[in-house]
Amino acid sequence: MLVILLLAIAACGIAAWTLYEMKNMQARLLSENGLPEVTEVVEPIAPVYVPLDTFTVSLKPGSEEYDRVLYIGLTLRVGNEEDKSRIEKYLPEVRSRLLMLFSGRSAEELSVNEGKSQLIQDIKQILSTPLDEKSGVTVTDVLFNAFILR
Repeated sequence: MLVILLLAIAACGIAAWTLYEMKNMQARLLSENGLPEVTEVVEPIAPVYVPLDTFTVSLKPGSEEYDRVLYIGLTLRVGNEEDKSRIEKYLPEVRSRLLMLFSGRSAEELSVNEGKSQLIQDIKQILSTPLDEKSGVTVTDVLFNAFILR
């Protein structure tokens, strides 16, 4: 009982010392820096999404496979409304670029996560090339709605 009592007193002493030191550190920080600065709260920007119709594409034949099909649904997250309207304006060209990109892939590439990640990077890159005399669109993320390999 005596050992338990001594341990309890020691624990209380350590807790009190820690609390005292934390208050001293807080007082020193406030005296060195003055009052803490009030930072302005920035409201998060609402994401802008562009849903695309699903694609059904014949994939490049692999070494042992001859007829593989990719069924893929995409939603693009773009930087602003201007990029969204540019994609909608040039939608046939965007779909054509994506179809060419998808048809150049094989089922072996797309069946692993690294292949899917590389596909996302390639979609971002292919859509960043200019669609008109201005610049391309800024795609911040590519979201898969459907991804079926057959």
